[in-house]
Amino acid sequence: MINNLISNMINKDFPKVDEAKKLVQEMYLEDHRPWVVGYSGGKDSTVVVQLVFEALSGLPKESLHKKVYVISSDTLVETPLIISSINDTLRRVQEHALKLGLPIETHKVKPPAEKSFWANIIGKGYPSPNQKFRWCTDRLKIEPANQFILDKVSAFGEVIMVLGVRDDESATRANVMKSHTVEGKVLMRHSTLSNAFVFAPIRNFSLDDVWNYLLNSDSPWGDDNHALNKLYQDSSSGECPLVVDKTIKESAGSCGNSRFGCWTCTVVTEDKALNGFIESGEDWMLPLLEFRNWLADIRDVRSYRQKYRMNGQVYYRDVRVETIDGQEFVIIPKKSRKREEKILLDSFEIVEKTDLKEYIIKHNIDLSTGDEPNILIKDEDKYQRLGLGPFTMEARELILRKLLEVQRDLKHPSEQHHELISEEELKVIRRYWLDSGEFEDRVPQIFREVMGYDLNWEFDDRPLFDAEQITDLELLSQEMNVDMKLLKRLIAIEKDYNGYKIRRGISQEIEKALKQDYLHL
Repeated sequence: MINNLISNMINKDFPKVDEAKKLVQEMYLEDHRPWVVGYSGGKDSTVVVQLVFEALSGLPKESLHKKVYVISSDTLVETPLIISSINDTLRRVQEHALKLGLPIETHKVKPPAEKSFWANIIGKGYPSPNQKFRWCTDRLKIEPANQFILDKVSAFGEVIMVLGVRDDESATRANVMKSHTVEGKVLMRHSTLSNAFVFAPIRNFSLDDVWNYLLNSDSPWGDDNHALNKLYQDSSSGECPLVVDKTIKESAGSCGNSRFGCWTCTVVTEDKALNGFIESGEDWMLPLLEFRNWLADIRDVRSYRQKYRMNGQVYYRDVRVETIDGQEFVIIPKKSRKREEKILLDSFEIVEKTDLKEYIIKHNIDLSTGDEPNILIKDEDKYQRLGLGPFTMEARELILRKLLEVQRDLKHPSEQHHELISEEELKVIRRYWLDSGEFEDRVPQIFREVMGYDLNWEFDDRPLFDAEQITDLELLSQEMNVDMKLLKRLIAIEKDYNGYKIRRGISQEIEKALKQDYLHL
């Protein structure tokens, strides 16, 4: 077997590759449904794009009757070196396709600024993703890719997704693929998009097949596949696939251990990708790793989180009480890199659940800030703490400031002004903060303080009140025992509906604001 493999490598004779190319040609000629090829920058997707490129090059020009769209997902927080490499590859593929007259178009799909990683974290206060709350994959990868596919479905009726998925990647992936396979058919059903089908031309490839082909076949658009191989050799991590199906989101795994994932990934305990790059000599990326680790560490810090959810819902988390060496400790589970915390029970003030609202009013506690009393809530025979909600405004301001500082000081080897957060995202964050009732226009202030210059901020986004008016409102709300956050939200609702002749929906918005849990503990 080894002798045959060596002989195949010398003669560049790979039966699986020849079969895959032939299958690609047959499937291409079978109908008029356009293809959407997923490209992540990793080995498997590179094999697929290269196979498609070579297969189409081998067809007569008159047979090239339908479009092939090569799409790559840009989450806007991709590892800088990788997104730069992907951009170069997409450009080369497009240039060589045009030169050869191939019907290939390259596209990058990305989330709108309103749904970006920073818009969610800094703008809305989403806690950074973890294994149990992995909101990022849907918003940053699946939805943008699916929107591109749906656009093609609406134009052509049906599309075929061409993906670099393989049965031997994992047992979970193989089972998922098997469940979508129709016996005797090459195409698989797409689980969520009814008019889309999946074609996996390298489904039966092994890892050796993938690398044997890449390292013994020149890239038709001029890339260096040996450089790609070196990326994998530098670490034990793999690629982050272009995910277009929610049913395989979990089998795709987190991309934090991948060479081709997001540099901000907090789902994994350790980011092997960034560590690998730094160990390989890309030490300019160390500030990114430090920021990522800090973002992961503050996720469960109570002083950085509101004590109710975005919809105002208050919830409770049970904590254990254990006796250790004769002393009672409260055991607080953690979701971040620190697994649990032990605190002496005597250091807490115990508050009966039925007395919680009175306690909060008496001590003038604002659950939207980090100013939380050191209390345990007693509910019959168990102890609880208030559950955590979004990042507080103070935490969001801190995250924005630190992110801008990293961007300002980053020494990117080829981009003097590399952006970690775009101007468009900053403007979205500003709008989110103002819409939520924040009167002080903090985003332009923070940007100016860190970066030393101003952006062209829109006139319509100016705050409603100046500093003196805000102080007067705060004093008045305190005097009248009115929740300041509620007052801000009601004023923001009025602003949103101001000028409309028919203000349909305003009553529901006001009712929603008045019914938030934290107001009625």
